Amino acid sequence: MKTLLGAILLGLAAANAGVVAPGAKLEKLAGGFKFTEGPTCDARGNLFFTDQPNDRILEWSADGKLSTFLEPAGRANGMMFDAHGNLIVCAEAKNELWSIAPNKTITVLVPNFLDKTLNGPNDVWSAPDGSLYFTDPFYKRSWGDPNAVRVAGEKVYYLSADRKTLRAVISDFKKPNGITGTPDGKRIYATDIRGDKTWRYDIAPDGSLTNKTFFCAKGADGMTIDAEGNLYLCATGQTNGVTVFDPAGSVIDHIAVPERWSANVSFGGADHKTLFITASESLYAIRLRVAGANATK
Repeated sequence: MKTLLGAILLGLAAANAGVVAPGAKLEKLAGGFKFTEGPTCDARGNLFFTDQPNDRILEWSADGKLSTFLEPAGRANGMMFDAHGNLIVCAEAKNELWSIAPNKTITVLVPNFLDKTLNGPNDVWSAPDGSLYFTDPFYKRSWGDPNAVRVAGEKVYYLSADRKTLRAVISDFKKPNGITGTPDGKRIYATDIRGDKTWRYDIAPDGSLTNKTFFCAKGADGMTIDAEGNLYLCATGQTNGVTVFDPAGSVIDHIAVPERWSANVSFGGADHKTLFITASESLYAIRLRVAGANATK
C-alpha cells in the first residue's frame, strides 16, 4: 500500500512540477541569424536548424559547436529526421519536399501535386512506418516563381512510405502550420494557425486521418511532443514563447522567450532532455525533466 501511495504522490508531484528541470534557465546559444526555423535532432542528439532567409541549414552539435551543414539549402523551413537518418526537408525555394541522405545527396520526394506547384511545404512529421505528413500553407515569399500555378487550398498532405501515394488528408483548415505525432504512429496533432486552434486525429491503417478532436484553443507555428504525451506549441501574440499542454489539452507550463517570434521546437542532446527553440534571429535551449517522445524531433 505504501509503495502504491508513494507512486501516486510522485506522479502527482511530477504533474504539478511543469516540464522544466529544477533550476534550469533558458540559455541563448547563438544569434545573428535572419530567421531561424526547422529544428530537428538526429539519433546522436545533434540539432539541425535553418536560417531560411540566408538559405542554409546549420548544426548545433551535442557537444555545443555550431557549423553549417548545407548551403544553399532550398530555402529549407520545417525538417525532421526519419528512422534511416535522412533529413526530410520542406524546401520552399521551389515548394518541394526533399530527403537529404547522410552523405548530403538530395532526393526530391514531392516536386508538385497533380502537376501544380505546392503553396509552400512548411512543417513535416515522419511516422514510424516511414510515411510522411506535411503542411502546405501559403505565405508570400521573396523567392520562388510568382507566376507558378499553385494548388487550390492550404492543406495537410500524406506521402506513403513507398512514396507512391500522395494525397490531402486535411482540407478544412484556414492555414495549417505545425504538425507532429505520437511515436507509436497512432495519433497526429496539427495546428490551424489562422484558426487559432490545434486538433488531434487518429491515424488509420491507410494513412488517412479520422476522429478529428479539438485539442486546444491555441494556434501555433512549430510543435513537438514529449515522452509523457505533453504537447509543446510555439505560442504567438502576447504569449510568445513555448506553451506546454498536457494530453488532455490543459496548460501545464510556459517557457517565455525574449524574441518577437518563437517559430519551432525540438528535443535534442545526448539524452533528448534539452528543448531547443528557434526564435527570430536566435537559437535557445533549456533543460527539461522529461525527454522527447520522437527521438528525432
